[in-house]
Amino acid sequence: METNRLQAEDQEVLDHLLEKVKEQTELFLGYPVSKDFDYQNLYDFFKYPMNNLGDPFVASTYGVGSRELEKEVVQFFAELFRAPQNNWWGYVTNGGSEGNLYGLYLARELHPKAMVYYSEATHYSVQKNLHLLNMGNIVIRTQENGEIDYDDLEYTIRMNRHMPVIIMANIGTTMTEARDDVARIKAILKKLAIQHYYIHADAALSGTYSALIEPRPAFDFEDGADSIAISGHKFFGSPMPCGVVVAKKSNRDRIARSVDYIGSVDTTITGSRNGHSPLFLWHTIKRLGIAGLKSRAMQSLATAAYTEMKLKEIGIAAWRNQDAITVNFPTPSATICKKWQLAAEQGHSHIICMPNVRPSHIDLLIADLEAEMVLRN
Repeated sequence: METNRLQAEDQEVLDHLLEKVKEQTELFLGYPVSKDFDYQNLYDFFKYPMNNLGDPFVASTYGVGSRELEKEVVQFFAELFRAPQNNWWGYVTNGGSEGNLYGLYLARELHPKAMVYYSEATHYSVQKNLHLLNMGNIVIRTQENGEIDYDDLEYTIRMNRHMPVIIMANIGTTMTEARDDVARIKAILKKLAIQHYYIHADAALSGTYSALIEPRPAFDFEDGADSIAISGHKFFGSPMPCGVVVAKKSNRDRIARSVDYIGSVDTTITGSRNGHSPLFLWHTIKRLGIAGLKSRAMQSLATAAYTEMKLKEIGIAAWRNQDAITVNFPTPSATICKKWQLAAEQGHSHIICMPNVRPSHIDLLIADLEAEMVLRN
């Protein structure tokens, strides 16, 4: 006889894990994950094996999925990122790293003999992706704020100008949330008369709200990008990691191939794809709209300004890039890093003011920092 009930000791394991997750989520300032979501009205979908295998824009013989909603999600981001009309395509990924892998994969198929250029502040997954794709690459220096060094980029490309160019631009670096200027990068390529190139924008954290602020940073298709990847579990918020990649359809068509077994076209990285993730993104888009998302961005920026001010008030050398929700400061004690889950790199840490972070959270952290200062003195 089947039962849905676990043994008492197994249920205890789950109960213990749930309490731990609740506790760890409460004090969470060092990583770019939004936790202020409520998707309970989507609960019934978890009773079904939702799988969006294959191309979301091509029908499949597997019908238990959310392809129609996924297409709406992709269209939303294509329009937000000013993709060329009638020449855009994309899909919901497992996260920003897969989106970057897809952008590099497209670029390699278009320019198999190209050299890839990316800054030393680029996310660690990019090096792994380049290794998987067996692509030649050169690391470019960064400026003090984490933005790519344009002079070093121009000099290095000039030394290799006989080769096609692939650029991995950062729209929000991991530690300092610096944005590389895609328009400026494209101007360098034009200056050097580079005919064959591809620019992918890793906009995992900053992409969505960069399109909602003024002045608008130069990062999207109109600025020169050929593909853009974002993370869905960051600014939007999702119970599971996800993302979106948007590319030019004309480039995607170069790699598409038909697969009889699924009755669709093989154009994505993974075969089976999560059919639940598009529901979360679609739900947020429909619930908030552009106005709600912009308000969400303004709230995060206001909290970041408050955080920077409060840290400076107690003598901590805090700073942030223009229109960034990441506040940088010297790494505090191991105790505080552990309690507030703060990442550390070369003596620097950051607070990422995601939409769920409130001034009250910052006040609690400031109190902890002040208490340690008193003990040290």
